[in-house]
Amino acid sequence: MDEPCVVITGCTRGLGRAMAREFAAREYRVAGCGRNEAALAELELRALLGPLHLFEAVDICKDTAVKRFAETVFDRFGPPAFVINNAAVINAPAPVWETSDEDVAQLLSVNIKGTVSVMRHFLPALNAAGRGVVVNFSSGWGRSTSPEVAPYCASKWAIEGLSKAVAQEVVGEVAVVALNPGIIDTEMLREAFGDSASAYDDAGTWAKRAVPRILRLGPADNGASASVD
Repeated sequence: MDEPCVVITGCTRGLGRAMAREFAAREYRVAGCGRNEAALAELELRALLGPLHLFEAVDICKDTAVKRFAETVFDRFGPPAFVINNAAVINAPAPVWETSDEDVAQLLSVNIKGTVSVMRHFLPALNAAGRGVVVNFSSGWGRSTSPEVAPYCASKWAIEGLSKAVAQEVVGEVAVVALNPGIIDTEMLREAFGDSASAYDDAGTWAKRAVPRILRLGPADNGASASVD
């Protein structure tokens, strides 16, 4: 494949959409996924970016769905240059004793189990090729804490440890990096911050800073806890 490929999970949310557009503008082939077909169709990413890219409905909580997606990506693009685990959800702000078991289970399934599934099915191809970077999105709340978002904090602290551990398992010039994207005005931030989220950059503005930062990640960053400046 002449053009490098980037895999982005969570393309139906703000950061995923913005990164897809920015990577495509830099002549990367984008293989994106979101949780449901209706949301992907509504965003019209396929029409916006064209047939050279791939967007599929994939529930990353379902390992078999992730496996099929990975196989489709390999068939079409070969091993990707970057795999960005962006998909995540946040709990409604509340003390932990007021959170439901169902909400916590879903959050952990998306934020942790989904990330593991993506790595499970993409890393063997990267290891075989001896190159590629997996970027697992962490958070400021993966390195600090705040009240009423304890389940989300727990999931992002897990991403930090998970990334460092898997970084010890990869071979060649493959790298696994936990990346704190910073504070961005997204749907998720508005769930936690409300209208004050508007004080921060929107996803499109952020992506113009974030994508160059991601592209600078390489073997020397394996196991690092990095941040978007």
